[in-house]
Amino acid sequence: MSEHVALIGAGAMGGAIGARLADTGNRLMVFDPDCEKVAALVDKGAQAASSAADAASRSDYVITSLNSPGIVEIAVFGEKGIASGARPGTLIIDMSSIDPDATRELAGKAGAAGLRWVDSPLSGGAPKALVGELTLMAGGSAKDVADAHNVLKHVSANYTHMGPVGSGQTTKLINQVLCGLGFLAVAEATQLALDAGVDAAKIPQALKGGRADSAILQEYMPRFVERDYRRTGRIDNMVKDLNGAQDLARRTHTSMPLTSLCAEIHRMLTASGLGGEDQAALMEFFKGPEKEHFK
Repeated sequence: MSEHVALIGAGAMGGAIGARLADTGNRLMVFDPDCEKVAALVDKGAQAASSAADAASRSDYVITSLNSPGIVEIAVFGEKGIASGARPGTLIIDMSSIDPDATRELAGKAGAAGLRWVDSPLSGGAPKALVGELTLMAGGSAKDVADAHNVLKHVSANYTHMGPVGSGQTTKLINQVLCGLGFLAVAEATQLALDAGVDAAKIPQALKGGRADSAILQEYMPRFVERDYRRTGRIDNMVKDLNGAQDLARRTHTSMPLTSLCAEIHRMLTASGLGGEDQAALMEFFKGPEKEHFK
């Protein structure tokens, strides 16, 4: 069954989500300040909206895919924002990765305006969105999370209700700790293999099914070997999420020494101008002028 869905934010991730929703027959309204991003989805059958309010006024569900709590707040409550156009009871599904406390504040404000809220951040990136295989972690009431699945089933293979509003965002921070450390560990191991003269390209197959195996090992070690930096994510977005995890750790008095080191390495790469690059560019941290295979 197709749904009336508004998409606010058609960047790399939002664009992939929108493309999948259009491909699976949903009636999609799109708003983004970047007209080229909107046009790419219009080519797939979506309709362009003149504002977030316009998109929301013609939809039962509104998906936001944005970069920060401040941007989400503007999109929802700013001039010509979602709240000024949405009908009472409209379900906002925030697929951004933002702070859990900010999420709870935004959801409370939305509730006061007669709107419903589910936070459903994701793991898997744009490639998984395009084939409907995202992993989604949702926060909200049981009814709202179940209703959100009417739309999110088109983009996800794994959808879990984690608890009340904010729980999805907390789970995403935990996911990012595991991913950040995983990317760094695989990059470091790749460099050791290269320096030791082992055919690093064979390691994913050699370790497949063992305890060291992971999706990151299988996808990223070949990319690390080839220095394939095609973008499916951004280092500076990982910095944002690791910062969020460290903020949560301070509030919960949780010691996270490995995450602190991982975050600092990501910050160093961002400071050196690589923040907009894919996680594959972590190999730049291990590169040295004496490494013949990088010359």
